[in-house]
Amino acid sequence: MSAVADALAVGSYRLGWGAVRRLPERAAYAAFDQLADVTVARGGKGVQRLRSNYALVRPELTDGELDELVRAGMRSYLRYYCEAFRLPDRSAEQIRAAVRVEGDEPVRAELTAGRPALCFLGHLGNWDVAGAWGARELGPVVTVAERLKPESVYAEFLAFRESLGMTILPLTGGGDVFAELRAHLTSPVVMPLLADRDLTARGIDVDLCGHRARMAAGPAALALATGAALFPVSIHYEPLPGSSWRHRVVITFHPRVEAPTTGTTRAKATALTQSCADVLGAAIREHTEDWHMLQRVFT
Repeated sequence: MSAVADALAVGSYRLGWGAVRRLPERAAYAAFDQLADVTVARGGKGVQRLRSNYALVRPELTDGELDELVRAGMRSYLRYYCEAFRLPDRSAEQIRAAVRVEGDEPVRAELTAGRPALCFLGHLGNWDVAGAWGARELGPVVTVAERLKPESVYAEFLAFRESLGMTILPLTGGGDVFAELRAHLTSPVVMPLLADRDLTARGIDVDLCGHRARMAAGPAALALATGAALFPVSIHYEPLPGSSWRHRVVITFHPRVEAPTTGTTRAKATALTQSCADVLGAAIREHTEDWHMLQRVFT
């Protein structure tokens, strides 16, 4: 049964890579909107978790307003997949037109000076589009990817992201990922790391939107170990001007966060991570529907 399930998963992703890319753009996005609405109507575990996460960060909403937000959130989440399936066919010019950037001057200054830039990301908007844009417009992009199951699906996503110009390291099942990332930070690279959910036993407890959550320690630990600048980065969608259905990705590079000058390494890492959580928390409250968090994050 496991082999059958794996084969079905691989077949579904390959169907996405192929069939969705051949559909007219508007038809593809409309189909994913309908799929999102059906998914919400079924109310599975992922939808329930999305709703509970949204309820915590937006406690002022009525039940009806929360229902609408969950529907918008699932549409945003499936828009990410629709874009991912179609992204390999986009030219550099099309990717540039699909992105609006704010606050990137300090990041460019670090790279121009020959230094790396660490970016603390949440599961907001479309980080693959952001990575593809960064690889073309900023410089080499190095990041980490969670190892998916089955392995063949992970291989498909790995090949996809590498085709966009990114260097991808596996979070698990490879070598010492921290040492590998640290080695890459000796050159002027952009290193975006999804960190709003801890996938290890070494996470850092923070306050996120007024609730305790555990975030990954990696970005702060790398910043302290290498001296690399650490920038919180938020990503969201906005309607494309002149269109009733198309969206573009907005990438916001927030000001660099600084570690305290005194205290233990752990205390400094906690302070850095909390500073990033404060920035992401504000972005999550403002663009809640673009926070694709269908897993447990609050402790």
